Amino acid sequence: MADITDFMSADHRRCDDEFAASETAVDKENWEEADDRLTAFVTDTERHFRMEEEVLFPAFEEATGMTMGPTQVMRMEHQQMRQLMEDMKQALADRARDTFLGYSETMLMLMQQHNAKEEQMLYQMADQSLAGKQEQLIARMSAL
Repeated sequence: MADITDFMSADHRRCDDEFAASETAVDKENWEEADDRLTAFVTDTERHFRMEEEVLFPAFEEATGMTMGPTQVMRMEHQQMRQLMEDMKQALADRARDTFLGYSETMLMLMQQHNAKEEQMLYQMADQSLAGKQEQLIARMSAL
């Protein structure tokens, strides 16, 4: 049986790989590749956020009654990352290598901390509180 921790952690890795590829392309000033890679990173990260915000978090909150706990913190961090993605897109559009790399360094630190909290705490709590519903939830998230 699939579990939320494995499914969502694998999605983190995929987004992380796209992020690293965009950062490498900008560092080399390969602007066309950087545009493609950043677009893929932003698109897939937004999809990941939607899987959490539209499916996982509401199901977790309903099962546990916790609406002001970890999911609220994760949503706030998603907003911070969304702003950084916008800043990175603008820096890329301006071909501002150093500015982009500064934003990406901040994004990397935020993503690492955020992903660790989700993978080591929230997803495991979700697997426990949503036992028996994981496959259905994963199917709904995959459909987004």
